[in-house]
Amino acid sequence: MAVELLLLLLLCGSTVSEVQPLHKPPPGTLDFGFVPVKTYDTNTYHEPGPIGILFRLVHAFLYLVQPNSFPQDLIKKLAQQTFGNVQDDYQKPENVVLTLQAIYYEIGFIVSAALGLLFVLLLPLVGLCFCMCRCCDNCGGEMHQRHKKNADCRRGCFATFLFVASLIISIGVLCAYAANQHLTSQVRGAKNLVHSNFKDLRIFLNDTPGQIDYLVSQYNTTKNKALSDLNNVGPLLGSRVQERFAKEVRPALDAALMMAGAIRETKEALENVSVSVEVLQEGTERLHANLTNVKIHLSNTLSDSACSAAQAASTCNVIRNSLDQLNINANFSGLPGVSTQLAKVNDVLKIDLSSLVQKGYAAFNDTPDLVLNQTRNILSDIKNLLDLIGSNITSFTKMLPVQKVLADLTIYLTQSEAYVQDYFPVVEQYDFYRWLGCLILCCMVILILVFYCLGLLCGTCGYDKHASPTTRGCISNTGGNFLMAGVGFSFLFSWVLMIIVVITFVTGGNVEKLVCEPYEDRTLFKVLDTPYLLNQHWRSYLSAIVLKNPDINLTFEKVYSDCKENKGIYTTLHLENLFNINEFLNISMYTEDVSLKIEHINVNLSNIVLLDEIGKRNLLDFSSSGIDGINFAAYLTEINKSVTKVDLLSFANDLEARADQLPKGALENALKGHANSIRMIHNQQVVPLEQAMKYVKARSTLNQSIRLLQRTSSEFMIKVKNVISAVDAAQLLISNDASLVIIQETKKYMDMIIGYFEQYVEWVKESITMEVAACKPIANVIDTAVDIFLCSYVIDSVNTFWFGLGGCSIFLIPAVICAVKLSKYYRRMDTEDVYDDVETIPMKNMENGNNGYHKEHLYGIHNPVMTSSVEQW
Repeated sequence: MAVELLLLLLLCGSTVSEVQPLHKPPPGTLDFGFVPVKTYDTNTYHEPGPIGILFRLVHAFLYLVQPNSFPQDLIKKLAQQTFGNVQDDYQKPENVVLTLQAIYYEIGFIVSAALGLLFVLLLPLVGLCFCMCRCCDNCGGEMHQRHKKNADCRRGCFATFLFVASLIISIGVLCAYAANQHLTSQVRGAKNLVHSNFKDLRIFLNDTPGQIDYLVSQYNTTKNKALSDLNNVGPLLGSRVQERFAKEVRPALDAALMMAGAIRETKEALENVSVSVEVLQEGTERLHANLTNVKIHLSNTLSDSACSAAQAASTCNVIRNSLDQLNINANFSGLPGVSTQLAKVNDVLKIDLSSLVQKGYAAFNDTPDLVLNQTRNILSDIKNLLDLIGSNITSFTKMLPVQKVLADLTIYLTQSEAYVQDYFPVVEQYDFYRWLGCLILCCMVILILVFYCLGLLCGTCGYDKHASPTTRGCISNTGGNFLMAGVGFSFLFSWVLMIIVVITFVTGGNVEKLVCEPYEDRTLFKVLDTPYLLNQHWRSYLSAIVLKNPDINLTFEKVYSDCKENKGIYTTLHLENLFNINEFLNISMYTEDVSLKIEHINVNLSNIVLLDEIGKRNLLDFSSSGIDGINFAAYLTEINKSVTKVDLLSFANDLEARADQLPKGALENALKGHANSIRMIHNQQVVPLEQAMKYVKARSTLNQSIRLLQRTSSEFMIKVKNVISAVDAAQLLISNDASLVIIQETKKYMDMIIGYFEQYVEWVKESITMEVAACKPIANVIDTAVDIFLCSYVIDSVNTFWFGLGGCSIFLIPAVICAVKLSKYYRRMDTEDVYDDVETIPMKNMENGNNGYHKEHLYGIHNPVMTSSVEQW
């Protein structure tokens, strides 16, 4: 029940996790910050240190004993198979097959255990028989040693083999002792590990309410963003509506404004034409009058009787024929005026078209304010609705018994920790008993090794190759006795050691193969997830326990993997199947209310007038001002003409040259006077008309203005029609499509507001999935209990202990054989071989007995050293 309440606690932050998105995601991204998460202290990685080499060696040995993979299917069948008390149940074919498969899988352990049990049974029996045999002076018990040629070699080999066996036994006992010490030190250090796990669980409980409060508080971020956008409905919604029409409206108004500028430019051009023509007309008319006057006087001079003379007649005729050249070439007085067009344009400019266009701009740019003013009442309702949502979320979270659940779970956790702390000394005490028992077992082996080592040391140091078997020294004899003592203790202790080895081997090896290795590759979880395995009525055991529904696919492997990845417990345990928070708080209901409120936004844009009829009439009047009727060709023709038809200087020079051809007299002087007058006219009037700034500027201005008018006049009618058509089209778009555009943009605006809530929903959902109540402490507890404590601390140490102790027990057998054989060369014998001089004669030797040696009671040869009764071994 406590677990369920904890899971319920985690759900109060998931009030919107089941809401499905109804709209497209919002364009903006809200920053909800990071859910407060504390780090956990427990480290589930265990490094055994140098002893890890022994652990890996034991693992390799176990692989040799049991190379088969984890029998996943076999264990499932065995767990699901029912074995009753009736003998027929065991004789069923399927049960027999399962039994044979189990035996096949365990064949390595079975054979090894059988050999160990055989060792346990035979070694005491062999030791008993060996002892009785020696008591009967057999099996090396007779205190007599025959002389052999390779005695030194045999003694050296036996000593070497015994030393090697003792060295291997020493290594084995060191391994066992190291494993024993490692297990004790790890058990004592497990207290900190247990404390760390309880601390993480306490953090897990204490941080969850804060995380939930943080999720709930971040609703304010969503609400504030929505309120900000609602307060800026004019710039947001109004600008969107404005942008939709701007594609048509702004170009039309820009064209109308450009047309207003064109009217002003046209007026300026017409004025420039009028002024420039007047200036040029003034100059050319004065020049024309002077040239006419000169021409009259020159004609009168040529009418003189002197020109009738034969010498002057031809010259006078030539001069008389050239008088027509004395005339102006560019006659600006004959050009048509532009006063009529200028007057019409001035009438058009009496109406300020630019001001009318600017009014259209202002009306169109006031769309955001228009939207804001027309949506004030609806926006206040939406704000009240958002406040209601926030208060409902807050009130709902307060309704949940969070503090009570936390208090109960904290009390339960505190009691559990106190229980562990109270019983941990008991565990340490029993571990001390275990450590002491294992130490005694090691001491048994060490005692045997001490006897063997003392025997080798004393025997090797005290051995005198020149001494006979019956005269060996005390040290050598003591070494042999030590060896035999070691043999005796080997027979006494070895079977006890092997019993311990068999028991720990079978237990520790199977736990390693059936628990630790499948736990490491998570195969064990797959077995536990087998449907109807742990309970024949439940398809999923874990979902039946947690969710009260065995049909939900909730697996041990998935839960462990999710907790290992530090995911939220809500997603890990599929708590959405247990608690339907939407019944208490359904955000979709509120979003629908918000949508309905926003959909009631109705903006009226009928008051927007881009260009009124006066402005349009003004444009039409300008297009009919008659500018296109100006004779631009005539103007351009006169502009391009020279001032006079002939160069007056050349004419004057030519006139003077012809006068020189005439006889000296009044006629010559008169013609030369006329030539000077022509030169004066050229210098005083023609040159200014060609070079003076006043006339040059007038001519240039007239040329530019005429060309401007010529270039634009042909387009005015088309441009005016296009401008009016564009303005009418934009006005029609606003009038007819405004409702549709407002609806579409309001929908987008609504999607943006609703999108904030959906973003909040997705963030809450993701936070609950990955961050809120992250269940890594649960995976850490499992790893601590199974992987670290059971497998790394206990099983690895136990397996290393039996591995070392088993090696000792096995190598005790060759050590016993070598020690028995070697003791014969170190101990003092009661009798020895004594040969006659003719000892090479076989029959002579046979007289001494079957064995070829003399008995003391036959020959009366007394051993100079008393033989102790202890030497009857």
